[in-house]
Amino acid sequence: MGDGGDVDLVEDFYGVYLLYSTNPNPRYRGRTYIGYTVDPNRRIKQHNRGTKAGGAYKTSNKGPWVMVLIVHGFPNDISALRFEWAWQHPEKSRRLREVGKKKSSELRYNFSLRVLSHMLRTRPWSRLPLTIRWLQQEYMREFPPGLEPPVHMPVAYGPVKPTRVKTDVSQEADDVEVEEICVICQDSIKKTDIMRCLSPSCVLVAHVICLAKRLLDSESGSGVMLLPLEGECPSCSITLLWGDLVRQKRGCYQHQHQSEGDNHWADTLSQAT
Repeated sequence: MGDGGDVDLVEDFYGVYLLYSTNPNPRYRGRTYIGYTVDPNRRIKQHNRGTKAGGAYKTSNKGPWVMVLIVHGFPNDISALRFEWAWQHPEKSRRLREVGKKKSSELRYNFSLRVLSHMLRTRPWSRLPLTIRWLQQEYMREFPPGLEPPVHMPVAYGPVKPTRVKTDVSQEADDVEVEEICVICQDSIKKTDIMRCLSPSCVLVAHVICLAKRLLDSESGSGVMLLPLEGECPSCSITLLWGDLVRQKRGCYQHQHQSEGDNHWADTLSQAT
């Protein structure tokens, strides 16, 4: 699917992708298709094999198709499916009125990327911990000036492979009722309500609500937001993305903690700031 090289493993994967038709027939060449998947490698094969293999009716017999880009990092399938619908139907989304209709001289591919540029800078999507990944670099386009992705959204290159969240058996065996002390409110906290820092050496232990409120209070322009975008860890001061904290609480990133330690997180977090 990609241009080769290392494959990035991503846990808890929900992605919305853009296809481009390379069909030699001028009637179909250059067509685009936007879809949702939890497995981009399997999905592109289905599209190119037709409806009998699980591909979409709109892509059947109109390929070969290339999956050129995928946006991933959505918290769940509902969030990704809503993003997919808005990208497919920008004229029907009240959040994308300023995008306008496709210009007669505008290629469908360029229009799809223009819509995406606006979406990434529009709430609620602009506050999600998304990654924009170019799977085929020959189709890559620079984002228009003033419509670049928010600084917390990295642009990645190359293939990706979804992987299951690994369950920590030792943590499963722990007593759920074991209590610790929240560093923010100094009240007891049960394991099921604990939020920890991404750095393995950090001592942060906090209630989910306490940490969310602390980060929101420090975030300028948060207004009526219920959840923060990012902020400093109250214990070690590294910059934390709320989406990454939630993914960690759901079991992601265990292999990074175990194999790479603080250096990995220092590099990762510095890229998001």
